[in-house]
Amino acid sequence: MERTTIIEKIKITLTHVLGHENFELTDDLTAKDVDGWDSLSHMMIITKIEEEFKITFKLRDLNKLNNMGSLISLVQSKL
Repeated sequence: MERTTIIEKIKITLTHVLGHENFELTDDLTAKDVDGWDSLSHMMIITKIEEEFKITFKLRDLNKLNNMGSLISLVQSKL
């Protein structure tokens, strides 16, 4: 799957979980940059991404995430 398709699907997931589009999805984006992205919404986002792409993340994979770019790369590696 192309990176742009992954980004589009992740943006839809973020918008759905957070209830707004007040962010620009860039590789440098982190949870602290987005209103309403707390620990609970983070888990909801990860779960929805797993469902959307039909993949499963390991805890060690999630612990290595630094920003949106690393999440996109992780999704790509699982597909």
